[in-house]
Amino acid sequence: MVPYPPPDEVGEILITAAEIEQRVAELGREIAHDCADQVPLLVGILKGSVLFAADLMRAIGGPVEIDFMAVSSYGDATESSGVVRIVKDLDEPVAGRHVILVEDIIDSGLTMTYLLEHINAQGPASVRTCSLLAREGQQAPEVQLDYLGFEIPPAFVIGYGLDVAQRYRNLPFIAVYTGE
Repeated sequence: MVPYPPPDEVGEILITAAEIEQRVAELGREIAHDCADQVPLLVGILKGSVLFAADLMRAIGGPVEIDFMAVSSYGDATESSGVVRIVKDLDEPVAGRHVILVEDIIDSGLTMTYLLEHINAQGPASVRTCSLLAREGQQAPEVQLDYLGFEIPPAFVIGYGLDVAQRYRNLPFIAVYTGE
């Protein structure tokens, strides 16, 4: 049996499972407070945000709904192609809804900017943004996050939903990817 994960591809653990759990609970409380008189619609961006969106939804505790979109800008690469395309759109309309876009990581902000334009064009009551991670110094100044889990150095990371060619999403922590 091949050991998982291969030790030569998983570098320094930047954020432990316990730290993720604690921060997601804090974000859930913040969102519950800010949306006390609303039923927010979490829009998880597939596939990387699945674990985060599920844990966040439980942490909010009050009424919340969820839908998913899939976008592509990476493919199997470790750097963005710079072109965002929608692979799967929402199942339900967002007009009049209080939407929270849930991302796994913000790099340049290109995907989040594209998603904000796409969602805002549909007439939601409000749109907020939430990301588990943001790379330090990588975002364009116009990308504003309402809720952020952690800021990380500009390394390529894996775990807790983040992958390389679909691998390592199931790691319970965030680590630096050291493979090629």
